[in-house]
Amino acid sequence: MSAATTRSRTPDRLCAEAVDLARAAAEEAAAPGVVGEHVGLLSEGDRVVTHYFECKELGYRGWRWAATVARASRAKAVTLDEVVLLPGPDAVLAPEWVPWSERLRPGDMGPGDLLPTDAEDLRLEPGWSGEDEPAANSPVSHEMAELVEAEDAEVTAAPPAALPTVPARGSISAVAEELGLRRARVLSRYGLHTAADRWEESFGAKTPMAQAAPATCVSCGFLSPIGGSLGQAFGVCANEFSPADGRVVSLAYGCGGHSEAAVMPKAPQPAPPVVDETKVDPFPLRPAADSGSVPAAPDETTADLGHA
Repeated sequence: MSAATTRSRTPDRLCAEAVDLARAAAEEAAAPGVVGEHVGLLSEGDRVVTHYFECKELGYRGWRWAATVARASRAKAVTLDEVVLLPGPDAVLAPEWVPWSERLRPGDMGPGDLLPTDAEDLRLEPGWSGEDEPAANSPVSHEMAELVEAEDAEVTAAPPAALPTVPARGSISAVAEELGLRRARVLSRYGLHTAADRWEESFGAKTPMAQAAPATCVSCGFLSPIGGSLGQAFGVCANEFSPADGRVVSLAYGCGGHSEAAVMPKAPQPAPPVVDETKVDPFPLRPAADSGSVPAAPDETTADLGHA
């Protein structure tokens, strides 16, 4: 270890004794009554010492006022360098700033929000637009093509307002548009894998719902297939009573709403009534005279009781 390094780690005596100078500078920079006790010092270099004072400001727990003093070579006068408020070892600090693109989580977007994608997004790769190279009879010269590439411009055969928005019928571009190939970027293999892993984690075979299901979605009538390579392992659930209604589910997923899990039997239907239309049953409009419990003829033994 060199002598210079030894001197830099050993606080200068005059600078270490200048506690009052450092406190006065800290009190001048801070609000009245917020500079506390002297809590230590640190040698910053040859004849440079920083004094730390406790901060009593509300909301700055663990912070310290740092006043740095210095002394010139072969000089006895100690001068002030700077005064700052610094966090201590147990200070309350704000969390580290994270870019918005890393803070964004699924479900954070609301109506009207825009989510721009990075030009180098690993989930996407260039698609086929049919305009990668100029046609063989294109009027654009090689010099103009180099200028366009240098200026990052785009050369069209006419003003943008006069250009057709839909490719000519029967052209390769029109067929490509019907097949969904005229997109500037499409999902890359990495984007496909990350989407599949995300869907498998939410609605896959290892979820508790799928473990208790009577059958998988591959045999369910409510499964709506999807196209592309992902259609070999996923589909869309169309059962309104399923927890995965409208979601992309794995073919190995399942729930209690499987179409063939329990076919409900039909309710028994009673036999239709038999009506004999060849026979007439007479029904009197008035009851017979002797149909009641009391005889129609007056009884002398019950006349006193009020019976008629």
